[in-house]
Amino acid sequence: MLVNGPASWNLLVDLDSLPTPGAATMLARGHREGIGGTSAGKAITLAALGVDVELRTVLGEDEEAAAVRAALARPRLHLAEVPARAGRTERHLNLMTADGGRQSIYLELPTPLRELDADAAAALLVGIDVVVADLADHSRPLLRAARAAGLPLWCDVHDDDGTGAYAREFAESADVLLVSEARLADPAAYLRRHVEAGCRLAVCTRGAEGALALDATGWTEVGPAPVDRVVDSNGAGDAFLAGLLAATLRGLGTAQALAWAGAAGAIAVGTSELAAPGASAASVAALARSVRVSHPA
Repeated sequence: MLVNGPASWNLLVDLDSLPTPGAATMLARGHREGIGGTSAGKAITLAALGVDVELRTVLGEDEEAAAVRAALARPRLHLAEVPARAGRTERHLNLMTADGGRQSIYLELPTPLRELDADAAAALLVGIDVVVADLADHSRPLLRAARAAGLPLWCDVHDDDGTGAYAREFAESADVLLVSEARLADPAAYLRRHVEAGCRLAVCTRGAEGALALDATGWTEVGPAPVDRVVDSNGAGDAFLAGLLAATLRGLGTAQALAWAGAAGAIAVGTSELAAPGASAASVAALARSVRVSHPA
């Protein structure tokens, strides 16, 4: 399988509360550097769950690229590097609070040295069975190539509000669509619109409240998985998608796969690392038994 999208090297700062408009001086509770990027989070968790995954991402020729490579050196994860224009690796400053609040500031946002044309995108998908295309302009040619090849296409559009242009092509192309409720006025209407347009499964994550999903058979509500302590929400949505995908690849039905998704997301918030690198198929399956999945009338 192929995951295409961002991997970054981040500075993460823990605060009691996120900054408000206006001048202020704040004392951090702590800070650290580490791997970031939504595609890195998915690939790391998929590999931990026993899925062979190729991560295609843009990297520079700097110290941050070396740190990203080292963090991604894991069994079952193959890194396919795309050279960055100007040689700079993506970097973020993430301001985070204990209750899951986050503000991300892009310090570096690289672009590929060369853009993919349609033929090159099609060639990249030879031998690939599933494509996860994350929000990045260099994913767009693969959206079109996956659709043309009839490959299952999974897209995570994060906090799409349903009206913005940037995520629209991803949302409208996806066979399986993941979105956060953060900016949606009506999550149910958003899911219904995309399923009626041909999406096989659309899922809206609700943080500590679980998730809501819709497919051709109807609605599914996913309760929260038990969490002893929230350490860091960084990458929880990526782990959710990875759990859902890993379970689907194992042939599990939608309800059980959604329980796996909730379990993987819960494991992710219990660690300060990106997503759920310490998860396993066994640990996710065990926790998934505690996730309530129901089908409201």
